[in-house]
Amino acid sequence: MSDRKPLMPKATAVWLVENTSLSFEQIAEFCGLHVLEVKGIADGDVAQGIKGLDPVTSNQLTRDEIEAAEKNPGRQLHIAEPKVVMPEAAAKRGPRYTPVSRRHDRPNAVLWLLRNHPELKTSQIMRLVGTTKPTIAQIKDRTHWNSPNLVPQDPVTLGLCSQTDLDNEVKKAARRMERERREAQKEAIKAGTLLPTEETTAPASEESEEEGFRPTAEIVQPKGALEDREETPAEEEARVFAKLKELKSEPSDDKGDEEGS
Repeated sequence: MSDRKPLMPKATAVWLVENTSLSFEQIAEFCGLHVLEVKGIADGDVAQGIKGLDPVTSNQLTRDEIEAAEKNPGRQLHIAEPKVVMPEAAAKRGPRYTPVSRRHDRPNAVLWLLRNHPELKTSQIMRLVGTTKPTIAQIKDRTHWNSPNLVPQDPVTLGLCSQTDLDNEVKKAARRMERERREAQKEAIKAGTLLPTEETTAPASEESEEEGFRPTAEIVQPKGALEDREETPAEEEARVFAKLKELKSEPSDDKGDEEGS
């Protein structure tokens, strides 16, 4: 049996009960209903006021198919293949539709998302709440006409989106931020400002372990950077005094040697 079902199952079942000698099981199987529902239709307890839909004129069944099933109670009805295949309409992507009764709650929901999930992009908030980009910018900059009266409220509690939709958007934002962090780290390594993670997290050598030193990160200095650096006045003064001290100490040592001899 095909997985396709009649367009209007109960209306089709009403017509089949009234106009054919098919068994309740055959009708229930074809229409996707329970056998007791079909029995209730025959007894007048179910589908009261529903007008029967002829599956033959609606190109869902053929006369030959119905007659063959009437002769063989164990035969299943097979829905007729459509003569014209209609392409499925692509789902339109855009801001979520919000009922009029809930639209005044959207600014509160936007404020809640901005405070609790700052990693979300503007386009993600637009999909969740069904608002516009200028409105989000005004709420973020506190230039919204009702900013003093806005109160952060969970959009799920307000019925503006489902918890599943919110979780999916948060996961997408987390993956995006992790991807951006890795790319920034790669760019820093290429620029020569940081050592790779493998080197900075490698086990310390025996000498560094004895001294209690464990490197965490290292800034790479270009070759010749220390040699080309000019001395500060304090460094130059300290070097001169050290040289004078060495010169003064040399004669005294010689004199002591002469007296000892």
